[in-house]
Amino acid sequence: MRQILFAGAIGLFLTLIGTPLLIKLLARKGYGQFIRDDGPRTHGSKKGTPTMGGISFILATLIAYALAKVITGEDPTYSGILVLFLMAGMGLVGFLDDYIKIVKQRSLGLRAKAKMAGQLIVGIAFAVLALQFSDKRGLAPASTKLSFITDFGWTIGPVLFVVWALFMILAMSNGVNLTDGLDGLATGASVMVFGAYTFIGLWQFQESCANAETLTNPNACFEVRDPLDLAVVASALMGACFGFLWWNTSPAKIFMGDTGSLALGGALAGLAICSRTELLLAILGGLFVLITLSVVIQVGSFRMTGKRVFRMAPLQHHFELKGWSEVLVVVRFWIIQGMCVIVGLGLFYAGWAADK
Repeated sequence: MRQILFAGAIGLFLTLIGTPLLIKLLARKGYGQFIRDDGPRTHGSKKGTPTMGGISFILATLIAYALAKVITGEDPTYSGILVLFLMAGMGLVGFLDDYIKIVKQRSLGLRAKAKMAGQLIVGIAFAVLALQFSDKRGLAPASTKLSFITDFGWTIGPVLFVVWALFMILAMSNGVNLTDGLDGLATGASVMVFGAYTFIGLWQFQESCANAETLTNPNACFEVRDPLDLAVVASALMGACFGFLWWNTSPAKIFMGDTGSLALGGALAGLAICSRTELLLAILGGLFVLITLSVVIQVGSFRMTGKRVFRMAPLQHHFELKGWSEVLVVVRFWIIQGMCVIVGLGLFYAGWAADK
C-alpha cells in the first residue's frame, strides 16, 4: 500500500513542478503545435502551443516508480517493468512523430509505414517478453488465454497471443491519440482509467491465489503474477497525468502530443494484458473506444456512400462544429468516461462476488 501512495504522490509532484520547466524549454526551442487547416476554426489560437508534453509524465512515471521502490525497499517486478517499457517505447515512437512534425512544419510526422513499424517493434517485444519470466507458481506476466475479469476459455497459443496483444496495443494507442484533440480531454480520461487499475491491482493482490490459504473462498482468487506492482505503476501514471492536467486543461499551456498519447495507450493495454482484464479495458476505456468508432463509422460511411455521418471526426469535433464550447465538450465527455469506469469496476467486482 505504501508503494502505491508514494508512487502516486511523487508522480503528481514531479509533473506539477516539472511541466512548467518543460514548457519554457520547448517554447525557447520553438517546438510548437502545428494546427491542421481543416480543423475547427477555434483551434487556430492553439498554434504554437508547446507540444511533446508527454515527456513530462513519462519521465515522472518512471522516476515515481523507481523512487517508490527505493523508499519502501521493495524490488521491481517483471510485470511492472514490462508495462513501463511498453509505455516508454510507444512514447519514443510518438516523440519521433512529434519531432518530425515540428521540424518540417507539417501536420503529419512519421510516414504511416515508419510509424506502424515502430509500434510493431515495441508491441511485439512486449508481447514476447510478457510470456517469459514465470514465477514459482508458473505464472508469466501475461497469459495465452483471453480475459475479461479473469482468464477464460481456451489457450490461443503464443503466436495468436502476440497478434492479439498487438491489436490491443495499437487500438488503445491510436484510440488515445484520436481522443487527444481538446485541452485536457485525453489526460483527464486517462486519469480515471489509471485510477480504476490502481483499485483493480490492489484488489487482485488482496484476493490473490498466492494467498489462498488465508482467503475465505479460494475459488474466487485471482491468478495474476504481480498485481500489487501493477497497482504501483497505475498509481504513478494516475498521479503524473493528474499533475500534467493542471497545465494541459483549457486553455492548455502544453499539449501531450503523440509522445504522450501513444505512451498512455500502450500503458493502458499493458496494464490490461498483465492484470488479465483485456476485454474489460473496452469498458473501462469506453470513451476511447467510442471516439475510435466515430472515426471508423465516418470513414466507412464516406467510402461506401459518399456521405458523412458526423460533421467532423473524431466525435469531439462534431460537437464543436454543432456549437458546443470546447470546455463543455470536455466536461461532458469526462462524465461519459466516468460512467464507463463505474460500470467497468462494477462488473469487475460483480464477477469476483459471483464466484464466492
